[in-house]
Amino acid sequence: MRSEQEILDLILSVAKKDDRVRAVVMNGSRVNPNAPKDFFQDFDVVYLVTEKESFIADPGWIRVFGQLMILQLPDEMSPPPEHSDFYAYLMQFADGNRIDLTLFPVSRLAHLPDDSLTLALMDKDGILPRFDPPNDSGYLPTPPTSKEFLDCTNEFWWVCPYVAKGLWRGEIVYAKHTLEEYVREQLDKMLAWYVGVCTGFTKSPGKLGKYLEHCLEPELWQLLLSTYSDADYAHTWDALLAMGELFRRIATPVAGHFGFAYPLEDDWRVTAHLHHVRHLPRDAKEMYG
Repeated sequence: MRSEQEILDLILSVAKKDDRVRAVVMNGSRVNPNAPKDFFQDFDVVYLVTEKESFIADPGWIRVFGQLMILQLPDEMSPPPEHSDFYAYLMQFADGNRIDLTLFPVSRLAHLPDDSLTLALMDKDGILPRFDPPNDSGYLPTPPTSKEFLDCTNEFWWVCPYVAKGLWRGEIVYAKHTLEEYVREQLDKMLAWYVGVCTGFTKSPGKLGKYLEHCLEPELWQLLLSTYSDADYAHTWDALLAMGELFRRIATPVAGHFGFAYPLEDDWRVTAHLHHVRHLPRDAKEMYG
């Protein structure tokens, strides 16, 4: 596996030799001083170029970076990209390294998205603005508004009965999808706010919650783990109820911190309904009778 320095030298060497490339910046965890370092980290690189069409017209130009394991061109996939300024090459190499290389026109430099994790690697013409030292301030959770908090709690408790319905009907795929796609989405939001409250909004739970083990109290971490289950019906019921318990235990202090009202009666009614449906006979003719 090529070393970090070898990959960086290669990225800069290619840019230096190509007059179309006028500047190079790197983003992501490789420049984050708070991110754990390992060999799985991507090299998130932006080439600021005079134009990108000639690169796109020559698909083979990226071979200079090494032997590919697999390539993805997200801007060629459907649906069409929202931002036509970008063109990205997501390159996973056979030696384990990965480079996510984005082309961005110099003429649109003023529209380059602001990213607190930005490090200038090359600037041939002195066109780059002065970046602050890379930091994760742009990735920290932000305090919720009262409406955001109430929308999150409402959506969480609203969707839980959908999972119960699927489990009672014997529709495990529907139930699992609803649990993981919709209920967990709201749980993840509340977890981020909870971590923010506990740390003064100075610490991030990480992308997809990858740092949550280090942010939560051990008891809450174990409760979070219990929200993941296999496709067994009883285990999925347990996971759903564990999600409700965890949500309640983190949403309550978040509400208290900001002076929001936690909808405890909604919580009680939905939780009682979940327990009722779990024990509802499979041959029941009525939900309540």
